[in-house]
Amino acid sequence: MAWCNGGSEGHDYVPVADFYADKSIFVTGGTGFMGKVLVEKLLRSCPKIKKIYLLMRPKRGQDVASRLTELTQSPLFETLRKDRPQELNKIVPIVGDITEPELGISPADQAMLCQKVSVVFHSAATVKFDEKLKLSVTINMLGTQQLVQLCHRMLGLEALVHVSTAYCNCERERVEETVYAPPAHPEHVVTLVQTLPQELVDRITPDLVGDRPNTYTFTKALAEDMLIKECGNLPVAIVRPSIVLSSLREPVKGWVDNWNGPNGIIAAVGKGIFRTMLGTGSRVADLVPVDTVINLMIVSAWRTHATRGEGVVVYNCCTGQQNPITWQRFVKTSFKYMRKHPFNEVLWYPGGDITSNRLKHAALSLAQHRAPALIMDLVARASGNKPVMMRVQNKLEKAAACLEYFTTRQWSFADDNVQALCSALSPEDRRIFDFNVRNIDWDAYIESYVLGIRRFLFKESPDTLPKSRALIRRLHIVHILTQVATVIFLWRFLFSRSAALRNIWRYILDLLTRAARLLAIA
Repeated sequence: MAWCNGGSEGHDYVPVADFYADKSIFVTGGTGFMGKVLVEKLLRSCPKIKKIYLLMRPKRGQDVASRLTELTQSPLFETLRKDRPQELNKIVPIVGDITEPELGISPADQAMLCQKVSVVFHSAATVKFDEKLKLSVTINMLGTQQLVQLCHRMLGLEALVHVSTAYCNCERERVEETVYAPPAHPEHVVTLVQTLPQELVDRITPDLVGDRPNTYTFTKALAEDMLIKECGNLPVAIVRPSIVLSSLREPVKGWVDNWNGPNGIIAAVGKGIFRTMLGTGSRVADLVPVDTVINLMIVSAWRTHATRGEGVVVYNCCTGQQNPITWQRFVKTSFKYMRKHPFNEVLWYPGGDITSNRLKHAALSLAQHRAPALIMDLVARASGNKPVMMRVQNKLEKAAACLEYFTTRQWSFADDNVQALCSALSPEDRRIFDFNVRNIDWDAYIESYVLGIRRFLFKESPDTLPKSRALIRRLHIVHILTQVATVIFLWRFLFSRSAALRNIWRYILDLLTRAARLLAIA
């Protein structure tokens, strides 16, 4: 099927923004990476929206009002703050906690939500790959169950959009847009984690998770099954993004606010402290910009209301089918732009490779990660400073190990429902809520991704770029000289200890001498 041909512009076509007019929205996970982009996009592109209720909990001594102020002051909301600041008043915090019974929402707030809310976006989840099973079950499964129960009480619910992951069926190489049988009975898993001691749950977790890489993909698969069983006649859509990275265009190019997934690894590579990673470079890296996912979520709610009664529709939000990029290309292009837009205080010239050879990776890791980190820590300790590099390397290698499952395998994610949804939109709605992954220019996107890490994660001003570029040029010279010196040292070392090598060298010199004589005679 061709992407986004045609469009539904008949007399009964309701533009997406008009669907949201005078409606109130309830969002879980609204303070998370994707949730923030969702809230901002709804306010900016659906100006007639009534209210957005955000499930929030007090955190680190901050009440929800303080957290909301902090949220709206982030760079993500800069366009709204400047052009239409009144829109931010539509965000209403709802005190609650996804881990608590009834989501920790007071009876009064529950009653209000049930009366006023028309659309629910459920994006709250723990995305930590190494999360304890008990907490992962509580948030990803029981949180979903509690939300569905609340949705059943909502008088005017028109759509519930549940955010899952494309990798919840990672044991399959081909993943269709359907909900598969779960890897275990959800109710049995819930009973286990609720009745057994934490220590015992931790011990049996590998057996429960089985051939899946982590508790995240395991519990997200179970959550989908729970949702299907308990949603009844609710209007439900499931959106499954693959690996979500920085924004493509909106509202700020390259916006990112966390070190999860590849972000932390790429940041470390840019600083020159991480140079080798286990993976198959020729495999497809199914990466997707966060604003692409959000646009699909917003439109899927619109479509869910229009097709109510047709069952739960699943949308695989992925790039591998329509616009693939390999891990090798992703890594090499990242290097290119880390050198063009270097980070501040880089320790070594950014470079390295992704390799599928475990022995080679182990040797490189020892030589390029652990040995330099150990030397730097020894120097720090000798000078009275706190040694941190070994700790940093341990964290980085743990993060890389979590990604290893995804960098050494490849999946084919069907996206027929996503294509059909795109085709159902008018040209104007396709422009405003663009989720056509064919529109991603990977080279330009990765450049904005690197700049986003520099600006939003490291908080480095563009004014520092000239100084950083001067440093990277010097480091490049040092890097080349080090490589040359290493080759000379190894050659001399081997030459002095190998009679065979010396004989070969003499033979080569003899051939060159003869050739020179022949040329002279000629």
